[in-house]
Amino acid sequence: MDLHLRDKHILITGGSKGIGLACAQGFLAEGARVSLVSRDSANLARAQQQLLAACPGARIHAVAADLRDANAALQALDQAESVAGPVQVLVNSAGAAQRVPVDDLTPQAWHDAMQAKFFSYVHMTDPCIKRMGQRGKGNIVNIIGNGGKVAGPTHLAGGAANAALMLATTGWANAYARRGVRVNGINPGQTLTGRLQGRIQNLAQQENISLAQARERASAELPMGRFSESHEIASMVVFLCAAQSSYVTGAMVSMDGALTPVI
Repeated sequence: MDLHLRDKHILITGGSKGIGLACAQGFLAEGARVSLVSRDSANLARAQQQLLAACPGARIHAVAADLRDANAALQALDQAESVAGPVQVLVNSAGAAQRVPVDDLTPQAWHDAMQAKFFSYVHMTDPCIKRMGQRGKGNIVNIIGNGGKVAGPTHLAGGAANAALMLATTGWANAYARRGVRVNGINPGQTLTGRLQGRIQNLAQQENISLAQARERASAELPMGRFSESHEIASMVVFLCAAQSSYVTGAMVSMDGALTPVI
């Protein structure tokens, strides 16, 4: 199936690892041009090498920027567009709020969570969506998380950031629909990224069990009995930016395997 993404310029924040990196590979497989934005230059270099090994001849540009800084985000966008032309698709996957037990929360922890998850998305989306609106077309997908729908005692600040981001996503979709810009969100569940693998390794060490046993224990309570894979999330991201989903905007797609059974 031709998704009509060939030669389009895709900018992916948090594109150096995890779901963002999987998204990059998915778009490159469709013949798109990809710009990766991440704070860590070393991670970006490794990501480029990995992507080029998987997709020889791929057109990849990398920009190191801390998206908690609005000026840094704007400069990263300007740099990417100076190299690869106007951004036609923006995928926000950068930033994750630290989980903090409720008794340890401080005002600073709440600020940090909003900076890490909410403002890191806003700082790139704000200038990008305005440019898309002026051109009359564009697609944005925000990787968020169902922690914004169900409050958890160790994820209150991060969940609040997710909830705010869900509202902003649907608000942008409504405001820019007549200008040809579609905005959607995806709420992944427990996805087997490096962060989750680290938690599984810690569990294995704490319980003195093998990694396989720790992984089985950690996934046993999931409705589907397994974690999701990054490429599964990426496949939905790519589809939401394809011509075949041209009437989908303002959607919140839950991809946690029914772990959070809410509407």
